[in-house]
Amino acid sequence: MLSDLIHRNIRWSDARNAEDPGYFSRLAAQQTPEFFWIGCSDSRVPANVVAGLDPGEVFVHRNVANVVHSADMNLLSALEFAVEALKVREIIVCGHYGCGGVRAATEDMPHGLADHWLEPIRRLARAYAVDLARCKTAEERRDCLAELNVVEGVRRVSETPIIQKAWARRADIRVHGLIYGLKDGRLRNLDCSTGPGHFEGRAAE
Repeated sequence: MLSDLIHRNIRWSDARNAEDPGYFSRLAAQQTPEFFWIGCSDSRVPANVVAGLDPGEVFVHRNVANVVHSADMNLLSALEFAVEALKVREIIVCGHYGCGGVRAATEDMPHGLADHWLEPIRRLARAYAVDLARCKTAEERRDCLAELNVVEGVRRVSETPIIQKAWARRADIRVHGLIYGLKDGRLRNLDCSTGPGHFEGRAAE
């Protein structure tokens, strides 16, 4: 399988060079992404593919269920690098419907270390229990919870000292919440964007 992977890479590299001879030299010279993407580790949701972007156009951090933990040094380091070094001005928190992490957070069974990681989602489920109870099916409830997790992620990113300091110096950074549909391949805007000095849409509620 590893040999097949290497051969696939060679075919992709050769095809890319044939299509655009200067592509890799430009990528090697400088990294200038327009977006910082905080997404789920799910193999079906690769950031640049679902967003229709080329390598080099999006800086990515992924974890199980795209949870934004305020003490996650991995995420915070990537966020700081994106904002301070790469000068990224568009930050996206992206979840997806049919998320296995969200499902695990709603199940009454042990999942090892994942149970600790997914605790913020269980907290959200308790906080929005009345709203979630209005959903007709378990799948609908989990998908609604996946949306709430994205909105919460946007809020948590916006409240980090990294973003607060950037906004204090009037950096025009926007944080957005999107969700991806595995069944149709579409990204949807959850209307919870935030920007310097104010909150927009659902984030203001």
